[in-house]
This record gives sequence, C-alpha cells and structure tokens, in this order.
Amino acid sequence: MTYCVGLMLERGLVFMSDTRTNAGVDNISTFRKMHCWEVPGDRVMVLMSAGNLATTQAVVSILDERTKATQERDPSLLAQPSMFQAASLVADALHEVIERHADAGQRADAAFNATLILGGQIAGGPPRMFLIYPEGNFIEAGEDTPFFQIGETKYGRPILVRAFDKGLSFEAAVKLLLVSFDSTVKANLSVAAPFDLQIVETDALVLGRSRRIAPDDPYYTAVSENWGRALKNALDLLPDYEF
Repeated sequence: MTYCVGLMLERGLVFMSDTRTNAGVDNISTFRKMHCWEVPGDRVMVLMSAGNLATTQAVVSILDERTKATQERDPSLLAQPSMFQAASLVADALHEVIERHADAGQRADAAFNATLILGGQIAGGPPRMFLIYPEGNFIEAGEDTPFFQIGETKYGRPILVRAFDKGLSFEAAVKLLLVSFDSTVKANLSVAAPFDLQIVETDALVLGRSRRIAPDDPYYTAVSENWGRALKNALDLLPDYEF
C-alpha cells in the first residue's frame, strides 16, 4: 500500500508521496512513487502512483521511453498540447499495461490494479491535476475537489477536509501534508517515511522546490510530536461524558 496526495493551491500544486512498498510483513522495500518531467519554459508534470509496483513501473517506463522516441506513432508527454491530452496519454498507458496482464490470464480488477495522480502545467494553460483510474478513465480536480489522495487515504483525509484552504502558502501546505501523512503512518504500517515532496509554482513552468523527508527529519519529528500533544490537549478540554 502507499499514500500520495496532490493539492491545488492558488499559488500552484503541491505533491507528496511515501516510499514504502510491501508484499507482506517480511518483504518491505523502499521505492520512489513520484516521477517528474519538465521542459523548462514549456511544461512540467508530476506523476504519483499507488497500487501494483510492477504495473506502475511499467507505466512510467513506457512514458519515459516515449519522451525519447522520435517516431510519431509513439506519442510523448513532452509533445501533448494540453494537460488534458497528457492525462489521456497516461490513462491509455495504464490501461494498456493492465490489459496486457489480463490477456496473460490475470484479472485486471485484482492484483495488477494501479491508480495515478498526474498534475502539472503546459505553457498557454493553467495548472491542472487529474486522478486516473485503472480502467483508463479519469477526473479533474477543481473548486469542489481541490485535492486528490490515492492509496491508504482514510486516515489522513480528516485533517485535509478540515484544514485545507486554496489560499495556503506552500510552507503551510507542507505542514498540513505532514500532519496528514503522520496520521496515516501512525495507523497503518504499510505507509512510512521517507516522503517525497515536489512543488510546482503557477506559471514557473519548471520543477520547483523538492525534498525527501526522512523519518528522523527534525521538522517532521516536531510536527508529529506537537500534533499528538495538541490532540490530547484538545481532548482534555472537552467535557467528560456524564452517565
């Protein structure tokens, strides 16, 4: 399992993903689940993945190879005129990989599923973000749905629903994400640091600040400890139940 979140702010996009991959309690590994492409001044894209590791790695490999291909029959993310068409290309690649497993006798709706978040900006258009399903269809973030989660979403969602505001600074958004991720880590062993962070600033058309946040990162440790204390203090301030 994994946990990835993409936020749409007035200032741009913020992405965070964990790096834990497990096939049972005795087979735990660290893999990057965030992948980026950029043509400075023209486009920037970030892809995050949750689900079967073989499926997501195959999708990323296909997309990477197509960025280097010269044949027109191999459509490239770097040649798409809009983020919508880039999302369509990624969705087709995901569906293609899953169908390949299905043709080999595997169930496409079972072990080989994967879900993706694609966000970025292409010159001439606004920043956009899409949630791409295993079936190859997708939805777009907007005013009513300003963030997407994939993977183990339920534990980190309450803080996002309560505290997200599109006017947040990038710094405040990172703090919010770390609380969301920490809540998930505390509740589920299949999600863990290090976390990968990527910021895409509106109209910069270049990858912004990025960082890998280690389990012992001082700021993450402070957020985790202070948030735990704040929750306990808030609980203590509530009146006790009376029988």
